[in-house]
Amino acid sequence: MELTTVWFLAIAGLWIGYFVLEGFDFGVGTLLRVLGRNEPERRAVITTIGPVWDGNEVWLIVAGGATFAAFPEWYATLFSGFYLPLFAILVSLILRGVALEYRGKRDDLIWRGRMDSMITIGSVLPALLWGLTFANLVRGVPLDASFEYVGSFGDLLSPFALLGAVAFTAVFVTHGAIFLALRTTDDLRARANRLASRAGLVAAVLVIAFLAWAQAIRGDTGSWIVAAVAVVAFAGGLVANRIRREGWAFLGTALAVGLAVASLFAAMFPAVMPSTLDPQSTLTTVDAASTPYTLKVLTVITGISLPLVMLYQGWTYWVFRKRITVEPVAVSEAAS
Repeated sequence: MELTTVWFLAIAGLWIGYFVLEGFDFGVGTLLRVLGRNEPERRAVITTIGPVWDGNEVWLIVAGGATFAAFPEWYATLFSGFYLPLFAILVSLILRGVALEYRGKRDDLIWRGRMDSMITIGSVLPALLWGLTFANLVRGVPLDASFEYVGSFGDLLSPFALLGAVAFTAVFVTHGAIFLALRTTDDLRARANRLASRAGLVAAVLVIAFLAWAQAIRGDTGSWIVAAVAVVAFAGGLVANRIRREGWAFLGTALAVGLAVASLFAAMFPAVMPSTLDPQSTLTTVDAASTPYTLKVLTVITGISLPLVMLYQGWTYWVFRKRITVEPVAVSEAAS
């Protein structure tokens, strides 16, 4: 197998890891005010992702860095064409990270309410924009013969792209609700379980429509099969959630997210940026790749460092695997 193909698969794997892990904490952040009816409950909701959210974002950093190193032309075209949505994602993630870190620094309900709003916005907006971005990667964008993006922001707002934005968000909300049902207790667990069932039905309709449309645009037999298995896994997760088997439910939605993203990459390959203007302007893995020597060096470095990162993150999840209880706390109405 050529190194360009190996690195395309590696980058696809990094994005799969990112969306499986960051997907549930986007969902948790989105549901912070929905399921958290008071301060103790909101604190419990945040505590479920507190030890892991920043580790989940490492996958995004590595995916971006790997794309820059292995496929610099892809990186350049992507960031020039998707500058506004990617910049908005970056700002949202910064605000979300600040809010998660500083929420508990002041014993003040107004302060914490503002931080909660930042967490919610910083969770909903990236989910929408990642869906918009990946839908456009599958559909294609206007590229000229030099692989330069020649469209406008409005070209990114097609009906298919908007469906992708809503579908990604709905799936993440369901994934996050199931994670909360897995990690919390008592009434909060029961409400998260019920919300996951309701949101999951909406998400199932949206994701079936999106994946079917995506495969109709740029799919083959292999990507169709992967997309179909993703739908089956999602349905299995919803069934497990209905019978209060949250561990199996979370496994189902995690597999569904991973397989759905895999089906999008499989539909694209060997293109990384399809052109809607001229098939000859489509940017492929070969066109976008670095030199063979660079790819060899990257392969050695990644082979050493990536297993260590995965072991550390797996250890973190294992240590913080216990359920979170909701305990009342005294919070002043104003800063002391």
